[in-house]
Amino acid sequence: MPRKPKRPCGHQGCPNLTNEYYCDKHRKEYAKHYNHFERDPKTAERYGGAWRKIRAKFLAAYPLCELCKQSGKYVPADTVRRKCKVADSGMNDWSNLQALCRLCHSSVHAEQGDDLNRK
Repeated sequence: MPRKPKRPCGHQGCPNLTNEYYCDKHRKEYAKHYNHFERDPKTAERYGGAWRKIRAKFLAAYPLCELCKQSGKYVPADTVRRKCKVADSGMNDWSNLQALCRLCHSSVHAEQGDDLNRK
């Protein structure tokens, strides 16, 4: 099956072609802008350095996607999800964490009606 053709970067005047909405240069620029001006300030508290350490240790202990493993597939996990959100008094205890692949993580959030359009 052929791949989709690349399209122009979404940044006005940028001639670069990309498979994403922005090219690599502008993706970083817009992500920085989003994190600084548009994202909820409490998000930095939830996803700071402590979360990165917990996430790395959890993925080292549970390297496979839990949902894929239940269906008999062995797919590497690259995302850690909290079963109960921090906003809903969920903690970073390992009993509240779940190792998932990117596809399962997106499908879980789609079922819950959460928006995952951030990159």
